[in-house]
Amino acid sequence: MMSNKISELLTYINNATSPYQAVEEGIKKLEAEGFLELKMKDSWELQPGKAYYVNTFGTTLFAFTIGSDFKAGQNLRIAAAHTDQPGFHVKPKAEMNSNEYLKLDTEVYGGPILNTWLDRPLSIAGRVALRSKEPFHPDLKLMDVRRPVLTIPNLAIHINREVNKGLELNKQMDTLPLMAMLNETINKDDFFLRFIGEQLGVEKDEILDFDLYIYNAEEACLLGMKEEFISGPRLDNLTSVLALLNSIIAGRRSTGINLIALYDNEEVGSKSKQGADSALLNMLLEKIYIGLECDKRNQMLEAVADGMLLSVDVAHGLHPNRPERYDPINQTILNGGVVFKIDTNQKYTFDTEAVAIMQQICENEKIKYQKFVKRSDMPGGQTLGPIISSWLPMKTIDLGVPLLAMHSARETMGVLDQGYLESLVSAFFRIEA
Repeated sequence: MMSNKISELLTYINNATSPYQAVEEGIKKLEAEGFLELKMKDSWELQPGKAYYVNTFGTTLFAFTIGSDFKAGQNLRIAAAHTDQPGFHVKPKAEMNSNEYLKLDTEVYGGPILNTWLDRPLSIAGRVALRSKEPFHPDLKLMDVRRPVLTIPNLAIHINREVNKGLELNKQMDTLPLMAMLNETINKDDFFLRFIGEQLGVEKDEILDFDLYIYNAEEACLLGMKEEFISGPRLDNLTSVLALLNSIIAGRRSTGINLIALYDNEEVGSKSKQGADSALLNMLLEKIYIGLECDKRNQMLEAVADGMLLSVDVAHGLHPNRPERYDPINQTILNGGVVFKIDTNQKYTFDTEAVAIMQQICENEKIKYQKFVKRSDMPGGQTLGPIISSWLPMKTIDLGVPLLAMHSARETMGVLDQGYLESLVSAFFRIEA
């Protein structure tokens, strides 16, 4: 029988179809648990024992709790994840036509495995800006079509006989999604703008701009002879996002401050105002300590120096058909527990003290864990950890659940690992120093 935790994960993945929806669903969860909204532009008067959240730019979400016995100088604990995933973004003038086919002009976002997106039912989600009475305050509306409206068709093998020998897809020609057939009811020059208007119940002339993503419309599901796997889109990194949301709710302690940072734009390097490679978190922390009447900035710096950061992102599980692509002995498997990600070149950030802390929490709480190191002759990806810890120097470790087919349109994870991850992050926030 499916556990409540797994059912919740499947529901969250199916609803969080773009970074905007990931934040929206997160806010619903936080508000249901009594978290209060704050605005970055306002002054804050914060109280010990309370819980708060901050929505920045629609795609990045912070939430924090203040211990009921909070005093200046107590330590700070942070866990970070990202709300975005590799895929396709719709260009501003999107309408394209080829013979009687109507297509969308898109650009690739991040590093998806392109061929996994072919021949799937696809949909569209994101945010649309509408005209308003005040130019500096456009009317912003979230949009999620919630049904398949697109596909990127493959060439038949009869027309492309070499396809099984390997094919490099051209990102401008081969990955444009098909949306409709031209007929007398469709204007080929503005069919997409009219479609957006229909979704939002507005005239197309009210639409100023949009930030819309193509997403895999297939739902996440259980998989395997004994349902020991989860197959779904956006496991990278919604597994971590949901774990952090649940952990900041469950992992209360009486001292210090717990904080989660759910960033956008990790898949494209984090260099944006809403990304981890910005001053956003530092600004937020300053406002928190000022709001708690810690009038000396040094008190915030002391909390950072004694603080700890978890960079929570998915890890590579050992592939059953290609074990030679991994380190010969440092290997991680699905359902084997939380993965501590080690890289001496600091693409994954870690230090031995942080690893030892998390290892002891796992052992004390009976949480399964494992350690990953890539092959020495292969480059690896980079996470939020090195970026955030360069802005906020503190003990840091990269960790997450192991996946197969990371960056595919549909990824696979072990059904047990989400529970291990949530238990670990909750304990990280709950245990008193």
